[in-house]
Amino acid sequence: MYKKILAGLGGAIALNLLHETIRKNFDNVPQINKVGEEALNKALDKVDAKITDHDQLYAATLAGDVISNGMYYAATATTNFNIVSGVAMGLGAIVLPEKMGLDDDPVAGTTEKKVMTVAYYLFGAIVTKFIYDKIK
Repeated sequence: MYKKILAGLGGAIALNLLHETIRKNFDNVPQINKVGEEALNKALDKVDAKITDHDQLYAATLAGDVISNGMYYAATATTNFNIVSGVAMGLGAIVLPEKMGLDDDPVAGTTEKKVMTVAYYLFGAIVTKFIYDKIK
């Protein structure tokens, strides 16, 4: 089981490295972090809390993202359905924000953003499966 967890975390870290590298170097690309930051602050509003410092909000969101994506990848992308799990996760990332009352523009504002968002999550799933196959 620990090998699946390690592989999932590896895929989640690879996803975030890809996202951050592209986000910081190009315009009109997905900003998955913005959706996560909005979601975290909406959740914190329910308990009368809020993170106002941008660096702290970013760090908390990134940590939550790596952990949750790592768990998802460990459970799904270490199987033979790794491609399907990556595509499903990417589609969820572009469809669910609006349904959850979040601004979906950072990930779904253009066709290019939608395609790139799905590609990011697919990349994470493929990296997870690659790592898992090497360490199992």
